[in-house]
Amino acid sequence: MTLALRPGSDCRYDLLALGEVMLRLDPGDGRIRTTRSFTVWEGGGEYNVARGLRKCFGLRTGVITALADNEVGRLVEDLICQGGVDTSLVRWVPYDGLGRSVRNGLNFTERGFGVRGAVGVSDRGHTAVSRLRPKDFDWEHVFGVQGVRWLHTGGIFAALGEHTADVAEAAMTAARRHGAIVSYDLNFRASLWSAFGGQARARQVNRRLVEQVDVLIGNEEDFTAALGFEVPGLGRDLVDLEVTGFSAMIDDVVNEYPLLQVVATTLREVHSASRNDWSAVAWADGTLHQATRRLDLEIFDRVGGGDSFASGLIYGLQQGLGVETAVEYGAAHGALAMTTPGDTSMATLAEVQRLAAGGGARVLR
Repeated sequence: MTLALRPGSDCRYDLLALGEVMLRLDPGDGRIRTTRSFTVWEGGGEYNVARGLRKCFGLRTGVITALADNEVGRLVEDLICQGGVDTSLVRWVPYDGLGRSVRNGLNFTERGFGVRGAVGVSDRGHTAVSRLRPKDFDWEHVFGVQGVRWLHTGGIFAALGEHTADVAEAAMTAARRHGAIVSYDLNFRASLWSAFGGQARARQVNRRLVEQVDVLIGNEEDFTAALGFEVPGLGRDLVDLEVTGFSAMIDDVVNEYPLLQVVATTLREVHSASRNDWSAVAWADGTLHQATRRLDLEIFDRVGGGDSFASGLIYGLQQGLGVETAVEYGAAHGALAMTTPGDTSMATLAEVQRLAAGGGARVLR
């Protein structure tokens, strides 16, 4: 299966991500409640995909987002620039001095270890991106004049504010009109939807948006929580495709959304915070492909593993490598991302290719 992509020579961007970029404060090996210092990173579910595609895979990417124009916002911008992602589509919103009406999102995240799970504390109310409206961007100029091969957004962005789902819909409509592929990561977060109608509202919004999607991505729980599709047999040995029943679930999804060309999901079995089984599957043209099963994968920082899977999968699809290879690249990139700190990947294309081809962890000299 080969996706019908616009020629790269006609486009400024290989991929644009639409979503929030937060400042992550990381206590390292310690805990949020007792630390006296934090390392800062930038991160966000949709943005992480664009950064991975730029830094690991060398594609031309940008981010559509909004930031409050203060020193924290400029720090986030500087981190985005270090990641190589274009910032020309960042909407800068005047700051009122206190953050009463607009501010930048913070995400305090500590890594788990063994029996202690990872902990995330988001501080993202009233952020600049949550105030976005569809009219805040000239979609015709972005997709028609500048040119975009691929738009990526997801369920996190759709849940951030009263109108962010409408922003996503406007972007997706313009993207499709100008020949861009649209991907969407379901990324269900119950806490984000609690102020906007809960799970019932989440399903209503996600079902509406998925009608415009070419490539749909999620994890083993997202398809039920965000769309209402049940996965037969879900509950044990998630990396065993025959047990989980993903084939039947994906058939139901594709029957309801005929525009879908690829449906992919990560598979994770958590034995402890630092030891997971890891795999992924991708459907296309009626065939389901499963990536290599990595049992007892050692985890350093699991945040961003799914986003790195998405960027590896998208790279493989953009390069015409076939779905079977694309899902291997995605699973390998996600596994590598979880061996380093921060939301974003520090892997190289050579490392992804080596791991996807069956390479191990021997010392390279």
